[in-house]
Amino acid sequence: MRIVSGILRGRNIATPSGKDTRPTSDQTRESIFNILAHADWAPQLEGAIVADIFAGSGALGLEAISRGAAFCLFVETEPKARGAIRENVDKMGLFGCTRLHRHNATKLKIAPGNLRGPFTHIFMDPPYNKGMWKPVLRRLKDYDLIAENGIIILEESKDAELDPRGFEVLADKTWGAARVLFMRLA
Repeated sequence: MRIVSGILRGRNIATPSGKDTRPTSDQTRESIFNILAHADWAPQLEGAIVADIFAGSGALGLEAISRGAAFCLFVETEPKARGAIRENVDKMGLFGCTRLHRHNATKLKIAPGNLRGPFTHIFMDPPYNKGMWKPVLRRLKDYDLIAENGIIILEESKDAELDPRGFEVLADKTWGAARVLFMRLA
């Protein structure tokens, strides 16, 4: 896997060993960021405050930083995945503009100053078909962690039943086995 575009374009992304994580493919990542670059409803990535929840290797957050985001919070509990994120942040020299949170995203504990939210872009790529995105959306909403006009990019299985109550779906795309919803608070 590589960074697709931006200042880090072409840099390799370390991925966790084993089958506990499923990185977003380069093609899907490129398609997501093309939509974000051209949709009139999408906030600009330049200077964005981003969260990459269920981060895995951190590929989505790293891509956002490469394309101009100012900060990314990576949320990941799996030790091998956190190791891959640390390795990526280290080899790309991104310590000043990233933070790694090891809390369970479905029970994310929010403390003032602990995060740099509210977030303009929230990427969520949970394990497929487990509904883990539902409590995360509730927490993000309850703790006012979604910036005004902020968007959530949710990747799930193309077969998943998705009904994000309280959110407006701006685009619904399918690439291979992945279904991606772009949404904001209703």
